Amino acid sequence: MKRCILTLGFLGSSLITLADAAEVPLPLELPRPMFAGTPKPMNLPNLEQPRPGRRPAFMVPEGTVLLSANKPVTSSDSLPIIGEIEFVTDGDKDASDGYFVELGPEQQWVQIDLEQKARIRAIVVWHYHLSPRAYHDVVIQVADDAAFSQNVRTIFNNDHDNSSGLGRGSDPAYVETYEGRLIPVAGESARYVRLYSRGNTSDRMNHYVEVEVFGQPTS
Repeated sequence: MKRCILTLGFLGSSLITLADAAEVPLPLELPRPMFAGTPKPMNLPNLEQPRPGRRPAFMVPEGTVLLSANKPVTSSDSLPIIGEIEFVTDGDKDASDGYFVELGPEQQWVQIDLEQKARIRAIVVWHYHLSPRAYHDVVIQVADDAAFSQNVRTIFNNDHDNSSGLGRGSDPAYVETYEGRLIPVAGESARYVRLYSRGNTSDRMNHYVEVEVFGQPTS
């Protein structure tokens, strides 16, 4: 465990600091690895290089909890091709059939209602990890209202050419793995989380196994 130090300023020649909340590893449970088959070539200009070894522990303020478990989910695709939209927050991260939802082609989104405002510290996304692939135009936003018209903030955006019309992003494209994609969030306060994608390097569909939002309730 480590402790953050918040700098308040100077009094004379003395530096004034205040110990902020202690930091602890994010309480994240991973599914078993399940890569199968031969990956298709991924010719993406912004694809990041694979990281050797396991992802290091991500540190968050003490008191950070899973906010999204079994919370309501809506989607731009009201009739998923495979699965149920509720799979997004049901806690099952297995990549097998019966654990993921498949949405239609082109741009689609899923949206989680945390049911109260919270200070968000991390979002972890598992689109599909049975075979290696990268999803196009992954954009994650938070907002104060379900219509995403109030205080909308973009947390992650790897749409390098603005092909989805949500702005040009500088975040990298990445290959899906059992670890999911961990998106650090600097304590943004919001109730709603929306995640966009626009197909992937294997097919035109959009998939979600699980999305987890971690933080601290503020109301």
